[in-house]
Formats: sequence, structure tokens, C-alpha cells
Amino acid sequence: MLDVRGLQKIYEGRERRVEAVRDLTFSLDAGELACLVGPSGCGKTTLLKCVAGLLAPTSGEVLLDGRAVTGPPPGMAVVFQEYGRSLFPWMSVHDNVELPLRQKKLPRARRRELVHEALASVGLADAHRAYPWQLSGGMQQRVAIARAVAYEPNVLLMDEPFAAVDAQTRADLEDLIRDLWHKLRVTILFVTHDIDEAVYLGQRVLILSSSPTVVQEQLTIDLPDERDQLHTRADPRFTSLRTHVYEQIQAAKRNAGAPAGGSRDTEVPGDARPGLDRTPA
Repeated sequence: MLDVRGLQKIYEGRERRVEAVRDLTFSLDAGELACLVGPSGCGKTTLLKCVAGLLAPTSGEVLLDGRAVTGPPPGMAVVFQEYGRSLFPWMSVHDNVELPLRQKKLPRARRRELVHEALASVGLADAHRAYPWQLSGGMQQRVAIARAVAYEPNVLLMDEPFAAVDAQTRADLEDLIRDLWHKLRVTILFVTHDIDEAVYLGQRVLILSSSPTVVQEQLTIDLPDERDQLHTRADPRFTSLRTHVYEQIQAAKRNAGAPAGGSRDTEVPGDARPGLDRTPA
């Protein structure tokens, strides 16, 4: 569904030249949920903007369902970290969710139906007349997610969407994403700096190197498909996987500036890290 080939992004300035992303290659199958992590400042957001067609790469290409992405494609939706800036405060929740549907020129009845279904799916069926500023931060991010869901995308990009909410709300939103993914079977690329979140959510974790960025490793997450915050995070296998990801990110930091190799697909042996319960998150 999503194919990134040899992606490179260089920022040119009058006094400096910064290569943010170098030769980034990976692909996502239809209906896959993959998480992307890496050291701070490694170019995760730059990558996501290129994939979304919001930023032109210096070289390489992004393909969505076999077609080159040269601008924001109609089959893709994005949920950003700063929900307060992505929602219009003077518009009701209903109108915020409906806005992109107007661009699709859908009939009014169909727009109303999609908005209702999307708000119900994120637990906000009774909030359609409220305004964003009347809602908590977690509820505002649910509105942003509902807007993306109502658009009926083939691919959903999420750029650290839960970074600005408290821990309890974050856990609820993580479970919401897993639930929506199961129901909609949309392809999701979820960018996060939180290692535990990446392991909890994803079928696969793409680990980026330090900038200039390449895919350092692609890790299969072989946890049970049914997950919950209590039992999954207490599973020794969860601890083993997050330990591996943490070690790889620390290695990327130590190797910053060194020539980066290509990515590798990895499965951590089931007994690789037994009993590690003090891993930094």
C-alpha cells in the first residue's frame, strides 16, 4: 500500500546545508500497523511530511498504492501532534470533522452520516455541537482522529499524536487506535518517540538511525494481537522487545555521524531478554 524508495531530504540554507534524511527505504502492506521510532532530531517528522506529500523530497519517491505521491494524495489522512492547531476553534466539533468531506464533494446526507459514525467510533457521539476549546486535550485529539477516520483513508499517518496528553489519556488513546485499526483495517504509519508505545501498538517497529537518517532495523512485534494496557505491558516478551528497541536507539546515538548501513529485518528471540524489568522507557 505504501512504498518509500531511496528517500532523501536536504535542507539548503545560505550558511548551512543539512541532510535530514538519507536513502530511506521501507514499505507497508495494506492493513498493516507499523510504528516508527528513532533518536530525537533524527528526521521522523521530515519523513512523515514527505510521505504525506507536504514536503518535496530531494531525491527518491513515495508510492501510494503504486502511484507516485507528488502532493497530498486523496487516499491519505494525517493526525498531527498539536491538536490545538489542527482544529478550528470557531467551528463546532461536527463542522471540524465534516470540513475535509466538503472537499470530496459528498452529498450532505452522506457527510452527516460519516461525521456521526466517526464521532461515535471515538466516543464523542454527544459532542458534535461543542467547540474544541470546550473539550479536554484528550477529547480534542479524539476529534482530530475522528476527522481522519471520517475521510475514509486508505493510509493514516500519525505524527506523535499523543505526546501532549497525560499518561492515562495516552493509554486510552492507544487502545482507541488499536480498536479503530481492527475495525477499519486501514494502513497506519504511527510516528512516536515513546518506545513502549511503539511496541504496544505496532505489528512492526521501524527503527531509524541518527540523522542523516536511514532505516536501521525493522523489528517484528510478535505479541498477541489482542492487547491491553495491564497484561501486555506485564508480559516478559513485551519487556524483551522494548529492551531491544531501546538498545538499538542508544546504539544509533553512539554511532551518530558514522556511515549508516542498510536496514535489516529482525525477530528478537523469545528468550533473548528474560526477566528484564528495569529497562528505561
